[in-house]
Amino acid sequence: MIVYAAMLIGAVFGALRARRRKGSGLDIAQYAGVYLILFGILGMFLTILLERMI
Repeated sequence: MIVYAAMLIGAVFGALRARRRKGSGLDIAQYAGVYLILFGILGMFLTILLERMI
């Protein structure tokens, strides 16, 4: 669940960041995709870390 939440937050964050820079629709989609992947990977590492600690 952490991974999915992180991916959603990343996509929204990326889209908002591209919108603030006055990007086109494709720019917004690209930023959302990149941040989705980045936050998903970070969420996966966080999940693994938490599972190993418990």
